[in-house]
Amino acid sequence: MASSLTTASPSPAHEKTLFGHPIGLATLFMTEMWERFSYYGMRALLVLYLVSGGTDAATGSQGGGLGFTAATATAIYSVYVAMVYLMAMPGGWFGDRVWGARKTVTIAGVVIMTGHVALALPGQIAFFVGLLLVAIGSGLLKANISTMVGHLYKGADSARRDSGFTIFYIGINMGALLAPVGIGMVGELVNWHLGFMLAAVGMGLGLLVFLLAGRTLNPQSSIAPNPLTVDERSSVIRKTIFGLVAIALFYGAVVALDMFTIKWALYPITIAGLIIPVAVLARIKRDKDLSSTEQTRMSAFIWFFVAAAVFWMIYDQGGSTLSLFGNNNSERDLFGWEMPNVLFQSLNPLFVVLLAPLFAWMWLALARRNREPSTIVKFSIALIIVGASFFVFCVPLSQTAGTETKVTMWWLVLIFLMHTVAELCLSPVGLSVTTKMAPQKYGSQMMGVWFLAVTAGDCITGLLGLAEVKLNGVGVVAFQAAAAVLAGVAIYMYRKKVNALMGDVN
Repeated sequence: MASSLTTASPSPAHEKTLFGHPIGLATLFMTEMWERFSYYGMRALLVLYLVSGGTDAATGSQGGGLGFTAATATAIYSVYVAMVYLMAMPGGWFGDRVWGARKTVTIAGVVIMTGHVALALPGQIAFFVGLLLVAIGSGLLKANISTMVGHLYKGADSARRDSGFTIFYIGINMGALLAPVGIGMVGELVNWHLGFMLAAVGMGLGLLVFLLAGRTLNPQSSIAPNPLTVDERSSVIRKTIFGLVAIALFYGAVVALDMFTIKWALYPITIAGLIIPVAVLARIKRDKDLSSTEQTRMSAFIWFFVAAAVFWMIYDQGGSTLSLFGNNNSERDLFGWEMPNVLFQSLNPLFVVLLAPLFAWMWLALARRNREPSTIVKFSIALIIVGASFFVFCVPLSQTAGTETKVTMWWLVLIFLMHTVAELCLSPVGLSVTTKMAPQKYGSQMMGVWFLAVTAGDCITGLLGLAEVKLNGVGVVAFQAAAAVLAGVAIYMYRKKVNALMGDVN
């Protein structure tokens, strides 16, 4: 039986609703919209700021920046995005075991805002400290705010749940749509640091909404479902102190030997971003506290996880490989106006806002006819489309290879449109199926595990960048495209097995 947007489900008589959904969805929608405004605005600037002042500086941008090469900037960008989603795992852990989801989101908002303020200060040290703070704060927030959306709906099979997540996803993309126009254009064309400061303002607005409308949220969001015991808390503190001391001693030695480069920081994070997801999945799968049903569902979840990692490997290059191609090789004349390169980053959220309601209607229409694709089939479709987008990318790449030729920007518009269609088949559905299949013991943490798929995908890109692989080479792009398409075909062939493992989760 198909997933998600099936039939309408009447709300309990005592429940306050807005357009048929719990009113708390509007609170979380606005909070996430402003947080995404700050995050995507900063992310749109990141690669352009990193290369500005160097040999690969963005054309048309104002001066300043850190002067890194395109390869190093792509690696930093990929590792940063990977860090954001890597931190979602400890973020979910804090929500489950220490503060509860609601308090964790509040603390996260303050950390993110502080990070953006640090980015607004000049100098490399302030920049990388700010980047770290934004990554930590975003990780704390992401897993928990999605879990709080799940708390608004009763039962894993609520007919409104997937629809609610799709609406929530529109909020994410409204913030992402506005960000390059506001933060991005100010940063690229006026002052980088002023752009970063506007990102801090955006996060501040999101935090204000969350605090003022907190009463609309489910009280379950204020409770840590599996709080640490006294002994566990002491153990965590000891291990944390030991880890921090070990890291400090290691990097202290590297600096003392005058060996430190940016790659000394990036390589360990990138490798950890590939090892940690595997270790986390293995630990949960071996947990003897899980029921046989939960164990079986975890086996199904691994299929979704691997598929998502391949998807994000390609998708997240929209802010790096595609952004740099747009800067160097695209003709951006739009009715006599040269469009700032940063506005390419508005295409994906624009398409999401336009297409998400259509997809929600389409899933409902298919469900009424008992023809809605299962979740695993939607994932298969997403992988095939995102892989095909990079086959399309090979065409303008081959036209511009080794020359100063520029191609029409409509190639990038088409690629971003394909990414969006693929995303709508995978991302909101993945969020929803994760909340449905999460073992009770790992409520918020499972959302963090889902986000580790992004970490794994971006760390693959990061390793390629650190190895100085030409990510905009036709051969490399075609290889990634083929990998995604083959992965999509493979999971489609095994769809019956995965559906059986999911049991009564649809």
